[in-house]
Amino acid sequence: MYEKKKGNPYYTNRHSCFLLQYHMVLVTKYRHPVISGVVRTCLYSKIRSIFRERGLEILEMGGGEDHVHILFEADPFTAPGELVNVVKTQSSRFVRKAYGETLLKKYYWKPYFWSDSYFVTTASENSLDHVRAYIQNQ
Repeated sequence: MYEKKKGNPYYTNRHSCFLLQYHMVLVTKYRHPVISGVVRTCLYSKIRSIFRERGLEILEMGGGEDHVHILFEADPFTAPGELVNVVKTQSSRFVRKAYGETLLKKYYWKPYFWSDSYFVTTASENSLDHVRAYIQNQ
């Protein structure tokens, strides 16, 4: 497990020192406005759970009714593309199981939730505050 030592902005262990920050954006299929109310609460809770299970820290999460922004820190062994697939697959199944026959049925008659596409980029110490503010203002 990696941890930040007090006063040190980097994660360290016996053999490494790193700080990897990413900005991920996931968009609903057909950009349908389904991320609101209890669906949003359920979805955000599941996403937090996925990151927690993997030992990753979410710095900021927010978005609109058709997309989610996640600003997070990862370890060197986390492949961003693989993480996107895990987040999309697990959260989609979770939300569809809870609301597929009720709140989502109007928009998705097939087992859809997320678009096939996604956005992910690195964030730096210089851009972190700007990205965080952008997500907060969604």
